[in-house]
Amino acid sequence: MKLLLIEDVPPLAQLTREALETEGFTVDHAPNVESARAILSVAPPDVIVLDLGLPDGDGLDLLHGLRNEGSAIPVLVVTARAGLNDRIDGLDRGADDYIVKPAAPAEIAARCRALLRRPGGLLGRKLQLGNLAFETTSRQVTAAGRSVNLARREIDVLEVLLRKLGQSVPRRVIEDAIYTLDEAPGPNALEASVSRLRRQLAEAGANVEIHTIRGVGYLLTEADRA
Repeated sequence: MKLLLIEDVPPLAQLTREALETEGFTVDHAPNVESARAILSVAPPDVIVLDLGLPDGDGLDLLHGLRNEGSAIPVLVVTARAGLNDRIDGLDRGADDYIVKPAAPAEIAARCRALLRRPGGLLGRKLQLGNLAFETTSRQVTAAGRSVNLARREIDVLEVLLRKLGQSVPRRVIEDAIYTLDEAPGPNALEASVSRLRRQLAEAGANVEIHTIRGVGYLLTEADRA
């Protein structure tokens, strides 16, 4: 799950980012409105965590602009503006949720998951193929009912493939979903993650196959039982 954190205080941004990554989010960070708009134009996230008091503008104006453009990305406002009228204004201008600083990173993560469980969101359902299952909220993977212990990167790859069953998924789509914009993965990084995922699923007895589509990307299918 890709998350955009818009926060201008470096120590707070770092603490929040690390906590959200521990919770399974892939986090891009923008310290101001200009960089947030740049990220949104090239790598739209699944959810946004938005501070309001930014050095080059008001976060509410950014939010209002997104809604006027038709964006339905869930937005959690996390701000020091604690007044009742502030909260009402934030929600009326397009926020899906609003909490006041100081906010525990664990609560921010929980509220983001709650937004993503809403109808049409990414969480709250099980993704399954054959005897392989992925619980989108807990991010637990099982094969034939037994837990499969995967590293975060391999879980991210598996989630993308499961969400696009029946499709050949371009490597660029997978890379955009599992890496942040400031990461510089090596040319074979994705291949290495897919290789580890294949091996671990096979060892766990999952009856699925990850096919390499040369020049395109990858395709997840149920294994031939014949």
